[in-house]
Parts: sequence; structure tokens; C-alpha cells
Amino acid sequence: MKKTYKVDVDCAACAEKMQETIKNTEGIKDATLSFMTLKLKVEFDEGVDPDEVMKKARDNCKKVEDDMEIYL
Repeated sequence: MKKTYKVDVDCAACAEKMQETIKNTEGIKDATLSFMTLKLKVEFDEGVDPDEVMKKARDNCKKVEDDMEIYL
């Protein structure tokens, strides 16, 4: 399953950190975050609940960049 989310992030370097953090979240197969469009495209592993996985991904990103937001 693939989903797209709107994000709020201040700089391209922060976006890169967020992308790597999201990719390393359990249940996520792949993720691409575009700083230019402020969009996050996520491909989930088979059989996971995207809402639960994205809550974990957002929490993980807040640890790296606390002033970011992923609009779920």
C-alpha cells in the first residue's frame, strides 16, 4: 500500500534526516520526502496498519527534528 502525506519541515537537510528516519521505521518499505513540494510518499509493508506505523514514524522524526510535522 502507498500513501502520500503533507509535511512541514524547515530545510532540505532536515527533510533528508526525516526521510531516513521514516525509512528505518518498522512497517515501512520505502519513503520519499520532497522538500520542494513538502510531500511524503510512503510504501508500507504488507499487512501493517498505515495509521499506526505513521504515528510511530512521526514520533521517531520528532526525536530528530522536533519542529517538523507530518499531517496524518
